[in-house]
Amino acid sequence: MIKFVSAASMINKAKTGRYAVAHFNINNLEWTKSILEIAQETNSPVIIGVSEGAMKYMGGYKTVHDMVFALLNDLKITVSVALHLDHGQSVESCKKALDAGFSSVMFDGSHLEFNENVKGTKEVVAYAKKTHASVEAEAGTIGGEEDGVIGNGEIASEEDCMALADLGIDFLAAGIGNIHGKYPAKWDGLKFDVLEKLSVASKKPMVLHGGSGIPKDQVLKAISLGISKINVNTELQEVFADAIEKYVTSGKLKEDKGFDPRKIFKPGMEAIKTKAKELLTEFGSLGKA
Repeated sequence: MIKFVSAASMINKAKTGRYAVAHFNINNLEWTKSILEIAQETNSPVIIGVSEGAMKYMGGYKTVHDMVFALLNDLKITVSVALHLDHGQSVESCKKALDAGFSSVMFDGSHLEFNENVKGTKEVVAYAKKTHASVEAEAGTIGGEEDGVIGNGEIASEEDCMALADLGIDFLAAGIGNIHGKYPAKWDGLKFDVLEKLSVASKKPMVLHGGSGIPKDQVLKAISLGISKINVNTELQEVFADAIEKYVTSGKLKEDKGFDPRKIFKPGMEAIKTKAKELLTEFGSLGKA
């Protein structure tokens, strides 16, 4: 039986090898199947991320775990795959994910007073040890909104990063000017001086949230400064929607049972695979499983 792996091992390997593991958020079965297939086809490690909003949409923690786990085995996926709770907003949500069989969780206490962030992170780390799951924490906040998670984009401090790192987390997300969703035209870019300081201070692999739409040169520089995991959601949503829109507006719904959901979703799934392969290549994790 094929099992999920802790994200820590693949991310530590990425930090040493100066590349980043792709974290792709999923939204349904088709999304999951596309990501797993392209990871297998390209021999690339991958983190399947699930936000609390997507979790609710798909039915719940156990439903999502069982769906991804079944696909992992039915598709005979042999590359390293971690199932990760993205932006867990409470200790309880992280525990529910771990109890359901997730191999990695993020406790996002960035919306709390820092001492409460520390308290919650510490509790999640202790709970995750029972199943040898990995834990991600967040210092500062990621700007923008994703699945109801809203951040003002506060820049993280070295002191906060060190405090969270000392709790035994495996990797750390930090606000460095990154934004969830689409980046505005007048975006100032990533703050590399901050990233370098935080990476050195925490001594942990760093996570770049809001990976959709960041210029390639900035992505590569971020990886060189310690980013070892990059989260992507919006870019895959955009290509999925564009491909389906093209299918519908071309009149194919009227052709030979073109209304069959399997036919409607197929171009979207292919678009996800094409974009995911492009990103795996950009992040340097293609072929690194």
